[in-house]
Amino acid sequence: MTSSPRTTRSAAIWTLAGLVLLTLNLRAAITGVPPLLGELQDTFGLTGVEVSVLTTLPELCLGVFSALAPLLARRVGTEAAITVALVVITAGLLLRVVPAETALFAGTVLAAAGMATGNVLVPAVIKRGFPHRVGTLTGLSMMLLSVGGAAGAGLAVPLDHLGGWRPALAAWAVPALVAALVWGPLALRARTRRPERPAADTSPSAPSAPAGPPRAPADTAAETAARAAADQGSLLRSPLAWAVMVFMGMTSLMFYTLTAWLPEIMHDHGFTPATAGMMNSVIIVIGIPLGFVVPVVAARMRDQRPLVLGVVALMAVGLGGLLLTPRAGWVWIAVFGVATGSAFPIALTLLNLRSPDAAVTARLSGMAQSGGYLLAATGPLTFGVLRSATGGWEASIWLLLLLVVPELVCGLLAARPGFVGPVPPPRDGPEESRPEPAPVSVRSTESDRAR
Repeated sequence: MTSSPRTTRSAAIWTLAGLVLLTLNLRAAITGVPPLLGELQDTFGLTGVEVSVLTTLPELCLGVFSALAPLLARRVGTEAAITVALVVITAGLLLRVVPAETALFAGTVLAAAGMATGNVLVPAVIKRGFPHRVGTLTGLSMMLLSVGGAAGAGLAVPLDHLGGWRPALAAWAVPALVAALVWGPLALRARTRRPERPAADTSPSAPSAPAGPPRAPADTAAETAARAAADQGSLLRSPLAWAVMVFMGMTSLMFYTLTAWLPEIMHDHGFTPATAGMMNSVIIVIGIPLGFVVPVVAARMRDQRPLVLGVVALMAVGLGGLLLTPRAGWVWIAVFGVATGSAFPIALTLLNLRSPDAAVTARLSGMAQSGGYLLAATGPLTFGVLRSATGGWEASIWLLLLLVVPELVCGLLAARPGFVGPVPPPRDGPEESRPEPAPVSVRSTESDRAR
């Protein structure tokens, strides 16, 4: 009776609760493993290479399954796809406690596949369900991602002490199952309304006064994904799009490599396992407020290159300090927290700032997340292989220091004013009347010089 054009108040509250539970479950299964690597290696007799593969699988799956998530949403609907993702996360977490090496790896793949699907669909839920709260809920989602990741890392060792590594790994299946139970009714509700959507979709009515039942997130996300897939080739020819993708990939590589191996590094330099695991939590906790602040600051800047330069410089300082004076571990943990906690929000913000419209944003986001996560997946594996080959951490840390160079170069290129994608049609009005910078082709530098 008093329902809004988009959704009823009760459905909005239920969706918001589901969004909170979903985002809380998208990191803990990854960050909870590194503090337990030593015990898992002893239990299963894993080699150094196998440990590296175990830490690399989540990022690899994020890259692979991120590309498949829109297809699943198109076929079954966004809400049902999220429900399936959470059920898969729950199954993967429970499978990891089976006393078999194959179960440990297979469970990791399942859990990461579910997280990748949820990761991609969170923006669709926010944009369709809460179109006037996109900034606030995006910041909330980033904060909850960090909270979930910090909880996974910080509670791993205490849970291990209470009941062993099996309860420590399986504990996160409980919130994942609760989230699935919340999303199940949303999926059923969306499914009962699906037959009514085509009529609404085909209507060209003005957005201020939509008639009939509201359109559900599933169709919009699927249509956007389909259009993105059809026109992906143009972005693959865009140097700016590649710069954004590589910058996102390098920031993710640094974060996942550090969170995967820092507990082992710090333990080897005299810190207790509990303290080493807590260091990962501190890195993630530092990033919580930065997830709110950095995107706002970046969006208000005409040129984001100073931000990129400062963040990458901090990463270089932290890696250099870890190499030279590792016993000052807490100092470098604070530096890493600021560097990684700022870099990823900058990369996410650039997806919007470098896109002239929402359709291009979707295409750039798909390219950057899939390619970026696949690039990031090479970090923990290569880091671990170098550690096994050299018997020390120095060569691996030097590798990360060298990778700061392409991160800086691509970050500076991605942070320059301009847009990816095709050149828009000529404008008749004066440029001074436009509040935003004029869209430009990534192949043209004329507008950059004009600015």
